[in-house]
Amino acid sequence: MSTTSYDTPEVLDRREGPHGEVVLRRHGTLLQIIANGCFLMDTSDGRSERRLVDVAAEALGERTAPHVLIGGLGVGFSLAHAAADPRWGRITVVERERAIIDWHRDGPLAPLSADALADPRTDIVEADLIAYVNETSATYDALCLDIDNGPDWTVTEGNDGLYSPAGLASCARVLRPGGVLAVWSAHPSPEFEETLCNAGFQQVRTEEIPVARGVPDVVHVGIGPG
Repeated sequence: MSTTSYDTPEVLDRREGPHGEVVLRRHGTLLQIIANGCFLMDTSDGRSERRLVDVAAEALGERTAPHVLIGGLGVGFSLAHAAADPRWGRITVVERERAIIDWHRDGPLAPLSADALADPRTDIVEADLIAYVNETSATYDALCLDIDNGPDWTVTEGNDGLYSPAGLASCARVLRPGGVLAVWSAHPSPEFEETLCNAGFQQVRTEEIPVARGVPDVVHVGIGPG
């Protein structure tokens, strides 16, 4: 019989990547991703990550077979939810950490995302999201971005550039006319909402998603300029 205490997280894998240390832990029934010693996410809920995708789909209305870019694979909630929805024509996920991709393909996170990864609509791109939106020639109907902890608190240096006027200009560039930008955040950010408006996004709003403890998670959403 195992003597492992559920009060003590068990490290399943530890990797040193281009942006620092990434750790996958098991804590009781939960899987947790830790980056440079800072908790990022776990498998405890996922309602706000799923809502991120639904907000974008709803804002697109009746658009036929839209192409969604999911920024950040995480524990796979957003990808799995998108793949379960036949409305999406294509699903591209941009993830910069090889370790996280591996954990989904043949590691402990595979049960959460195996069906989504096997879906022919799904494509995983190993790249830094900011560099990707700056450089890609591809365009999308929706961008669903879940990077770090949101606009006001980033764990990794440089990630805040995504939420800057220049970062939002890059997001607008890769959006097709009438496309939707949806951004997950662990905290409401009136400042970011204002930045979205100043960047030319239309119908900007913030939707709160209640969580078990603390302030609600939120999704900031806007329609691309032009």
